[in-house]
Amino acid sequence: MKDFFKHIKGDAFGGITAGIVALPLALAFGVSSGLGPDAGLYGAIFIAFFAALFGGTPTQISGPTAPMTAVSIIIVAGIVGANDGDVQKALPAILTVFLLAGVIQIGIGFAGLGKYIKYIPYPVVSGFMTAIGVMILFTQILPAIGYYPSEDKALIEKYKPAAEDVILKKILDDEAEEGILVLEDFSETERRASQVTEEAIILEAETLAAKQGKSVVGSIKYFPRAFRQIDWLELALCLATIFIIYGFKRITKKIPSTLVALLVVSAVAIFADLGYRPIRQIPEGFPEFQGIKILSGFSLAGISPYIFTALSLAFLGAIDSLLTSVVADNMTKTKHNSNKELIGQGIGNTIAALFGGIPGAGATIRTVVNINSGGKTKLSGMIAGLLLLVILLALGPVASKIPAAVLAGILITVGIGVMDYKGLKAIPNMQKDIKFKYVKISSEVVIMLIVLVLSVVWDLVAAVGIGLVLASLSFMKKMGDFTANYSKVTNLTQANKDERLWSDELEFPERFTEEVFIKHLSGPLFFGYTSEFQSLAKQIPQTASHVILRMDKVPYVDQSGLYALEDVLLDLEQRDVHTLMVAPQKQPLMMLKQIDIVPDLVPEECIFENFQECVNYVKKNVEDKYDSMSGI
Repeated sequence: MKDFFKHIKGDAFGGITAGIVALPLALAFGVSSGLGPDAGLYGAIFIAFFAALFGGTPTQISGPTAPMTAVSIIIVAGIVGANDGDVQKALPAILTVFLLAGVIQIGIGFAGLGKYIKYIPYPVVSGFMTAIGVMILFTQILPAIGYYPSEDKALIEKYKPAAEDVILKKILDDEAEEGILVLEDFSETERRASQVTEEAIILEAETLAAKQGKSVVGSIKYFPRAFRQIDWLELALCLATIFIIYGFKRITKKIPSTLVALLVVSAVAIFADLGYRPIRQIPEGFPEFQGIKILSGFSLAGISPYIFTALSLAFLGAIDSLLTSVVADNMTKTKHNSNKELIGQGIGNTIAALFGGIPGAGATIRTVVNINSGGKTKLSGMIAGLLLLVILLALGPVASKIPAAVLAGILITVGIGVMDYKGLKAIPNMQKDIKFKYVKISSEVVIMLIVLVLSVVWDLVAAVGIGLVLASLSFMKKMGDFTANYSKVTNLTQANKDERLWSDELEFPERFTEEVFIKHLSGPLFFGYTSEFQSLAKQIPQTASHVILRMDKVPYVDQSGLYALEDVLLDLEQRDVHTLMVAPQKQPLMMLKQIDIVPDLVPEECIFENFQECVNYVKKNVEDKYDSMSGI
């Protein structure tokens, strides 16, 4: 306990500063998610406190982040749309998905999978982060100019036919679940349809319009209408916010420019009574416990379409947090505990969901601010969460008067800042390893652009999955090519000519030039290389009686590689060509013994610890049949 408070002064200042930085972002992410500023603030409070308390990175400050919010937007929009546009009706299902993501993170941590997150390829991360920035940037243009699709009466009229189709489909689905849908008699369907009011149709149309505006493609479709209906006051407030955020940084970075913009622009708008659009009312008092509502409203059918999304949300939070942990390690010269960090993040997200908060992760900017301000231990993150709770309890009604355009301006700067400019700048300099007719391009750039484009125009989660598959295939192709290039079959004469002999092969007796061939294997023998390896048997001439497999540099053999090796050895054995194996490493030798390649195809006495032992065996056991023919 004494050590816990050893750095109390630095932790207090770091936590307070990080909490102040987190406040405007929490409100903005909450509004962007569709659940309101209070949901963002609740998430920031509970995730910051509990992720710090149970996590494995002492200086990490956690809370809602841009990537987590981007995925949350998809979840919220989908579930709200399925619940007649009623956020309160959809809330239990939404929070259930968020809670499930937190539980999955806890499971990942306890399973010890945290160390594997680092294997996600950079092009996938780069494309994803840039896509997040593009999505935030485009979707915030509409609120920045004061245009809200659900309030455009002419647009709502256009959506009414689609709304009627949705309502009718819901009626049919309900009847199918109740077992009363009869194709020969639609009288019950007609009765229920006749009870649908004009207000219900308009509400569904508003929901469809608002949902479309949550996507990049949908927002772009609305641009012509929006630009004809610009609210110049809202635009001015947004631009003023952006100007202060970037301009104040040139004066000093000791005071968070985001907070300065929030306070200054909000104060001017409030005291000048400008008639602006405020954010949604923030409830007063301690956040309401939503656990009972989650349990009472739980429906497996309702959340089943989002289970994979919850899984993706959990892994995204894990990646986001552990990347920030690496930044913290570099700054503090410490080493985080990745699995403990994931458990802490999972507990934070689970508790946040129980109190109506949106999910989050380790936040890089807030963590850096904490460290630079003196934060040393997990107490700093806990203080940041407590500060936000105090602000909620004391200043909730005041925060409700913040202009919506101010938060749009803050999010626009977040969208610009979150893009991976390092990866984008590197595009012209990446190795061009793919050729399409006369054009050469980099496979890593292709993967990054595919993830970027698919994330923006289609589906964020699916884009990452496709990116991982493509990156894996690309890696396997490169490894297969590399292994093939460095794994050659050669006889002694050709080897001397091409300088392919390894150093311990220089003294190999030349009289066995026609009888003994050497196969050099370098790198893993895996499924990406099996087709090239299987060509080995075809390369061995009829004069050969023995093949020496140099396994010194083969660290790993997978099942595909194992069976490919078995096929080759069987083919050689049928041609009366015997295999000698030099220095197989532990894992490959174990695999060879498991399926009886050793001793059935390669006897124990034909496996040698070094090449000299193999040479001695050759001298004693190999007959020089072609010595006179070779002229040696």
